[in-house]
Amino acid sequence: MLRCRVPKPAILSLILIQAVTVVLLFSWYSRPASQNTSSSEGKVHVLLLSSWRSGSSFLGQVFNQHPDVFYLMEPGWHVWTSIKQAGARSLRMAVRDTIRSVFQCDLSVMDSYIPQQRNVSHLFMWSHSRALCSPPACMLTPHGEISKEPECKLYCDTRGLKLAEAACQTHSHVVLKEVRFFELDSLYPLLRDPSLDLRIIHLVRDPRAVFRSREQSAKALARDAAIVLEQADIPEKDRQYNILQEVCRSHVRIYETAILKPPDFLRGRYKMVRYEDLVRNALTEIESMYQFVGLDITENLQEWIYRITHGKGKGTKNDAFKITSRNAEDVSLAWRTTLPYEKVQRIQDVCKGAMSLLGYKTVDSEREQKLLDLQLLTPRERYQFSWLPQKSTSAKL
Repeated sequence: MLRCRVPKPAILSLILIQAVTVVLLFSWYSRPASQNTSSSEGKVHVLLLSSWRSGSSFLGQVFNQHPDVFYLMEPGWHVWTSIKQAGARSLRMAVRDTIRSVFQCDLSVMDSYIPQQRNVSHLFMWSHSRALCSPPACMLTPHGEISKEPECKLYCDTRGLKLAEAACQTHSHVVLKEVRFFELDSLYPLLRDPSLDLRIIHLVRDPRAVFRSREQSAKALARDAAIVLEQADIPEKDRQYNILQEVCRSHVRIYETAILKPPDFLRGRYKMVRYEDLVRNALTEIESMYQFVGLDITENLQEWIYRITHGKGKGTKNDAFKITSRNAEDVSLAWRTTLPYEKVQRIQDVCKGAMSLLGYKTVDSEREQKLLDLQLLTPRERYQFSWLPQKSTSAKL
């Protein structure tokens, strides 16, 4: 039998070429940003605090698609789905400890909530995270490019959590979106933690629009609804109003704590954003939020933001967690033409205090409701929604 013997120098050359190719490919895909860091020191930690159906998934993507951000969507979901027959109050500390660990790029906290063979695909809505679709977690999306969720789900699902931790460590900002906090008190230990530079962005939305969206997604939100209501047996006809009342009360508690009587360690670390302001003047609002946490906007992001807020889609009851291109301002006004006035009256009754505090005007008749030229937002200039950070986190701040 003939045997082909390859000279040793040729073998060494092939190995060298292969190694150089791998290095070049990795550097092309991952090119770290100048602000990136390999440890938690110097990182900025951002909590996007909101409630269900308030536009929080869109806001999450605004941060997720930034190349300096490691983003995860609702780590607290794992806590709420793993511990049965509990209420929101009893679960809040477990949710807080979970996000503390994730902020520190320690995903071992998931050991209690996901199966033994832990892949990134076990993380809630993992494929919506650009960082988990990019090196070092996955070689799919080059640095600075917009990630595509379907492709990520197809090619990056079997990567382990250690690679996710490595991805977290290589970004300057860790951003988490959470809808499971109903006050700020339980977050105080995180705000006092010297290893965390925590900023809170609090997203609110007109409760009438929230109600309409919740009705469309009631089945997907059923488990969370029971936890919000502390497993109470409430007639079906009243459940959505009771949930909305709890949400509105939580916005009042958070607002009063952060704006009216803030503890010293919270000053400069809280910013409120109304969804309606965000979709009407997207670039200005997003640049303001980026400045608040020390990020710069890129041309790629500006183009993506325009596309995602000026599409033709309207959304359906089957896409409770899907981010699609749509005319965001039209969506924000849809309740005015589709929600019966009797429901609007009841919503205004249960959320009257929050609406007044946050700048949402009530309507006194069906005619006013459907008169789209009638402005129902109090100008934001009348509200002091945030402070700038006390210390700069970026040379460009």
